[in-house]
Amino acid sequence: MKLSTREDIAVPIAEVFSRVTDFEEFERRAMRRGAEISRTDPVTGPGQGSQWEATFMFRGRERRVQAQMDELQSPEKLSIGSKSSGLDGSFDVQLVALSPSRTRMIVGLELRPQNLSARLLVQSLKLAKASLAKRYAATVSDFAKGIEAEYTPTNPGMTLS
Repeated sequence: MKLSTREDIAVPIAEVFSRVTDFEEFERRAMRRGAEISRTDPVTGPGQGSQWEATFMFRGRERRVQAQMDELQSPEKLSIGSKSSGLDGSFDVQLVALSPSRTRMIVGLELRPQNLSARLLVQSLKLAKASLAKRYAATVSDFAKGIEAEYTPTNPGMTLS
C-alpha cells in the first residue's frame, strides 16, 4: 500500500531539509503521543545508518518497529526503512528547489506485508485508503505550514513570496 502527497513551501530548500531531518523533534512528538522511542546506533546526529526502535499501541495491540536511515542526500532526499512483525515499510522525502525561496516537498509511505496477519492489516487499511490519504495529506500540509510559520529569513530585506 502506498500513500504519497506533495506540498510547496515558501522556504529555502536548506531550511526545509534541516526541519525534515530534526529527528529529535520527531522523537519528542511521538513520545507525547505515547510511543517509546530509543536511538539504537552510536551516531548522535542524522546520517545514513542511523537507527531507532519504537514501541506503540495500534489497533489495540502493542507494535514494535525498527527503523533505519537508508539514504540521506543533503538537501534533496531522505529515505527511512522500517521492519515490524511481518510488515516492512519505507518512508521517503524528496525536496526540489522551485526557486531560491520556495521548495516542493514530496512525501511517500509504502507498507509491504510479509505474512498473513500483516496482509490482513494492510487490507483493512486499503479499505479506508481514501480517508487515510486525506489524513496523511493533512498531516504533511500541517507540517509544511509549521515550517513556513517558524521560518524567519536571515536577510531582513528579503520577503517570502
